[in-house]
Amino acid sequence: MIQKTTVMRRCISCRETFDRKSLFKITNDHKLGIMLNQGMGRSAYICKSKKCYTDSKLQKKLQKALKSILNPDFFDIFKREIANYK
Repeated sequence: MIQKTTVMRRCISCRETFDRKSLFKITNDHKLGIMLNQGMGRSAYICKSKKCYTDSKLQKKLQKALKSILNPDFFDIFKREIANYK
């Protein structure tokens, strides 16, 4: 019988490993652009701790992980999404 294992991903800010469901997923879809918690393509994960998503170097880390330049409006949307999460 095949056992299901949890999918583990690493937070780009604190570099700790978590279950994929407990992280924010930021995806650079080649057709639709940058998306939150959906889509397929190059992705980066951020844990839901305040220390990580308020990191001063988060923009640079995301740009490096996604290999693209982020629009400044993205961080406004990201902050609203985090406020809705709580």
